[in-house]
Amino acid sequence: MDSEKKLTEISELGEFGLIDRLTRDLPKVNGSTVMSVGDDAAVLRYPADKDVLVTTDMLLEGVHFDLTYVPLKHLGYKAAVVNFSDIYAMNGRPRQITVSLGISRRFAVEHIEELFAGIRLACSVYGVDLVGGDTCASRQGLVISVTCIGEADPDKVVTRSGAKDTDLICVSGDLGAAYMGLQALEREKVASAGMKDFSPDFAGKEYLIERQLKPEARRDIVEELDRLGVKPTAMMDISDGLSSELMHICHDSGVGCRVYEERIPIDYQTAVMAEELNMNLVTAAMNGGEDYELLFTVPLTAHEAVAKMKGVKLIGHITKPDLGCAMITRDGAEIELKAQGWNPLAAK
Repeated sequence: MDSEKKLTEISELGEFGLIDRLTRDLPKVNGSTVMSVGDDAAVLRYPADKDVLVTTDMLLEGVHFDLTYVPLKHLGYKAAVVNFSDIYAMNGRPRQITVSLGISRRFAVEHIEELFAGIRLACSVYGVDLVGGDTCASRQGLVISVTCIGEADPDKVVTRSGAKDTDLICVSGDLGAAYMGLQALEREKVASAGMKDFSPDFAGKEYLIERQLKPEARRDIVEELDRLGVKPTAMMDISDGLSSELMHICHDSGVGCRVYEERIPIDYQTAVMAEELNMNLVTAAMNGGEDYELLFTVPLTAHEAVAKMKGVKLIGHITKPDLGCAMITRDGAEIELKAQGWNPLAAK
């Protein structure tokens, strides 16, 4: 955070002055937003033929992010986008968000403006209205809580529980890049410890850093599936790792699965970084997390359509429940899937 220029203490503005400064000239782009920031509550009006989707994520400094290497604008963008991703994972469209902040005394008005610049940018990119929130003092660093409201046609909502035997398992994009980006950032943080003029070296790792600091929600995949007339039988976004999300779908759907190691999509930069760290590449891709790609299942009848989709890979199929969840290695061996993604309740 910049300490060179004169910064404005939040106490100079007060809570309402800060909120007014952060939310000034907010655009309204969705017809379901009747009244936004400025009253005791926002007013939303959704058509009677739509289901309303609601999701909330909380991010805690020192647990979910480290401001040593996470720019505040990137943090704001990511905090919003991960909520949009949850709505897209239900085959919906995000329409509004509320943002609540717990702010410690070391933050100035300009720092919070930078955070909100990222939030507002995400809202602009994805066509979402910022309609409310709250601010309060925090003794534990920065706390961000975002709630996103979205909509979907009732007959198009996709949950985790609809996968059926013989369904195809698909994933968008590539996996493990965000996790490797985190490893690169952490490595440079350690290298810079105690140094005043340290310049981190991320040459050849730009894609990994971007995937960690500025993820994107896969709106394009949801829109393409809709255009093709394909409704997934189950869908999730990959926040805790492919292995963990697959097991969620199989548990909730009462099925098993087989995925193939050779079909797991992995970017070249991810592979190079894994080799540098002497880390198992497939383990990183299966368990890394924070990719925010979409994992979904479709009936066999949709095979031809999804096989032609750009940026989508068929990685396996759903089985009967008694077969369990496993990955088939390149040499044909079966390895039982384990959920090794991050456990927030076990984090120190």
